[in-house]
Amino acid sequence: MNNKNNRQPHIAHIDNQLEAAGWQLVLSTEDAHLYEGDFAIRKDSLKSPGYILLVNGEAVGAINTVEQPCFSDDLPFNYVVISEKILFTNKYDPRTEPREVFHFHQPETLKAFLKSKSSLLKKLQELPGLNPDNLPPSELGLRDCQEAAIRKLESSLRQNQERTLIQMATGSGKTYTAINSMYRLLKYAKAKRILFIVDTKNLGEQAEQEMLNFKPVDSTKMLHRLHPIHRFKSSYVPTDAQIYICTIQRLYSILSGKAINEETDDYSDRESISALIKSPTIAYNPSLPIEFFDLIFIDECHRSIYNLWRQIFDYFDSMLIGLTATPDNRTFGFFGRNLVFQYSHEEAVADGVNVGYEVYLIETEVTQQGGKLKAMEPVQYRERLTNKTRWDQQDQDEIYSAKHLDDKIINPSQIKTIIETFKASLPDIFPARTCVPKTLIFAKSDSHADDIVRIVRETFNEDDNFCKKITYKVQEGLRNKKGELIEKGEQPGAVLSRFRNNHSPRIAVTVDMIATGTDIKPLECLLFMRDVKSRNYFEQMKGRGVRTLDKQRMQRVTDDAISDKTHFVIVDAVGITQSLATPSQPLISNPSVPLKKLANAVMMGAYGLDTVKSLAGRLARLDRQLEEQDKKRIEMDSGGITLTQIVRGLIDAINIDDIEIRALQIAGLPQGDDPGEQYRKSAQQELVSNASKVFNERLIKTIVNIRSDKDLKIDYYTSDKLTYAGWSEKHQLNAQTLRDEFSQYLKNNIDSITALEIYFKEPYRRREVTFDMVSELMDTLKADRPQLAPVRIWDAYAEIDQNKSKRPEAELQLIIALIRRVSGVDNTLSPFVDTVRRNFQRWILSHHSGSGEKFSKEQMGWLRMIRDHIASSFHFELDDLEKAPFDAQGSTGKMHQLFDEEMHGLIETLNKELAA
Repeated sequence: MNNKNNRQPHIAHIDNQLEAAGWQLVLSTEDAHLYEGDFAIRKDSLKSPGYILLVNGEAVGAINTVEQPCFSDDLPFNYVVISEKILFTNKYDPRTEPREVFHFHQPETLKAFLKSKSSLLKKLQELPGLNPDNLPPSELGLRDCQEAAIRKLESSLRQNQERTLIQMATGSGKTYTAINSMYRLLKYAKAKRILFIVDTKNLGEQAEQEMLNFKPVDSTKMLHRLHPIHRFKSSYVPTDAQIYICTIQRLYSILSGKAINEETDDYSDRESISALIKSPTIAYNPSLPIEFFDLIFIDECHRSIYNLWRQIFDYFDSMLIGLTATPDNRTFGFFGRNLVFQYSHEEAVADGVNVGYEVYLIETEVTQQGGKLKAMEPVQYRERLTNKTRWDQQDQDEIYSAKHLDDKIINPSQIKTIIETFKASLPDIFPARTCVPKTLIFAKSDSHADDIVRIVRETFNEDDNFCKKITYKVQEGLRNKKGELIEKGEQPGAVLSRFRNNHSPRIAVTVDMIATGTDIKPLECLLFMRDVKSRNYFEQMKGRGVRTLDKQRMQRVTDDAISDKTHFVIVDAVGITQSLATPSQPLISNPSVPLKKLANAVMMGAYGLDTVKSLAGRLARLDRQLEEQDKKRIEMDSGGITLTQIVRGLIDAINIDDIEIRALQIAGLPQGDDPGEQYRKSAQQELVSNASKVFNERLIKTIVNIRSDKDLKIDYYTSDKLTYAGWSEKHQLNAQTLRDEFSQYLKNNIDSITALEIYFKEPYRRREVTFDMVSELMDTLKADRPQLAPVRIWDAYAEIDQNKSKRPEAELQLIIALIRRVSGVDNTLSPFVDTVRRNFQRWILSHHSGSGEKFSKEQMGWLRMIRDHIASSFHFELDDLEKAPFDAQGSTGKMHQLFDEEMHGLIETLNKELAA
């Protein structure tokens, strides 16, 4: 029945598309009901060329190919093809207007629509409210901003908006918000599959981990138990998951048919384009059809929707949700200006979701002015690829500008000057701290990063673990000037994990890998040694420092942290904060003005932007340090208003949108008109005045007193000298008391505890003391006198005896050593393991000193195993040969083979000699 001859070009293209989607193509004038299965029947009528789509023998759809669109009311699914554009309507959708699709849907998709008599768009309109009982967002496991974002998103989806944009400050929990939304869409809207797109492998792994750790508040099961999660690591497309995570690069490779390696999957958008730019355009993939995903969440969408990648979003017949902290005009345009939620950095700081920042400048002559290479002078050259160096003579004078630094010209003195200044400035930047704060340095290139790492280690006089490079090329290792490998490569993810969770490294150097998106909550300092021209990119880089962290978790990686993380510092060594007018600015622009003076000024009517911002920033930082009693004091003097609410009021009062609205109201002008600067000043003054009504002298005094309690004054001027170092007399008396009480307890129980009876009455029998006997003593001591814990007694004896021996970790090892000390077997405190090893060495030397037969190497191995057993269990018996580690070496039979008739006597000798 198939007939593909003499087809017009656009008809041939449609035929190919239908067959690729899984339709059986036939040409027939017979009645449609004669066909069973999933068919596309082509009608070659000149007046109305087109197709009828049949599923299971029933006509369900039509394809019209005439120039004038015509949709049939008789069939549920209609396509109109105009040139290469495909328009689609689904009668089960609540909206009637056609939408453009990249390709025809597969038969199974239309069957699913028919079976449910519904569509995703219809189900979205029935999506229940997020918080119908108006509970505090915290009871839903959400922040206020996250709850608001989900509500706004779902409102947009109910209106069947194909594209929705959410702008949330870096660190405010965009991914967590998306995960909560995904869960609700899967549960209530019955979405079949949802895709979460990222632009680096690192962000994909981070998102996957967050999803695997997520448990909905209304379920006892983890998210992945309810809805399977799959992160793409190859071109394989499983159909049994419901949440998918994929980099934009890998998704493009699947649709374009160009394979990519793991390294390309790891690169950011800017780097990946160069790797894939020669790829063919994307084409239909039956294993990943246009309807595969119902919804697509695009993380960091300001980077992933342009140029090469845009084809992907035109391919899928899915609703798109963009997440970003830094949209630009192109982002707004892509999402049809459907920005449903905005949450700025300043609002996040005011709400305690983020911490604010300050800027510390380091300026050098070379950074600002560049330098000069003189003719005829020797100049060192470095190969970019291998790092090998060579010397050559400079042909002529060469003046280089600052922009050439670390790109075409390397000036180690400039790098060293910046790092030395940074080190020397740390007491000013972080007073009362001795530990170098977790610091991230932004470098220009991998070569520049290598130079910085080397100079940081030299300047701080620290080992390799102190400072690490975290870039995509860190796995290649670090090479010296000769190109020789001096430090083995590591997986960047493993280095990042240590930087995030461990005490070391203290400083990390990156280029692009963790410049955006990556969470490093303990980070307190960003050192910029590279400039960027993109305002949005700089905002993303700043975002690495905004995350909040409580005191306990801060101290896990920075042990001298004295409070919750209150702020972070940008150390600007290249003038980036001055060259870019960024959307978010430091709240504290007047750090030298006392808090009391700022608060009084606002209370008395000051409404200047810098003054109000500085006060809000100071109070926001203080809010992160408040104890419960501090909060109650403030609320008592403020009339029940929390410090968080006060800060938010101040931030809202200087919000340019609110000022504009109020200025128009004062001027009596409609929205869109220009009220003029005078009305804007009046509006700002009024808004600040309303926000500052909460302040009174008593409240300001309370705030200043609390602030002073949180600060320490540092005296750098008065020198000190040592007059004494040692324990106090009271401490020494306590040690003697503990020693005497413990000794008396042992003597009082000689007749009731076997181990004590042997050591005190028949010490020659101590070889008979077993593990069970020592355990009996330990249990009795804990029950009778828990305050005589072996750890405390050991420390008491160690102090009195001036003994520096390392304290054993195991309690039974402690107690046996203490028994030997109290009973007089040992004159000084000594770990039992050390005693056994000394006795073993003495016995072996004695055995080998004569002319008799020496132990073989294999025999010595068995003797050492017995020695170690006695050291840990105090006594060795014949039955122990059937246990580990002896059973793996041949058990009793093997020992008998090695020592013959001497075996039993040897065991008895070892028990006696080693416990001596």
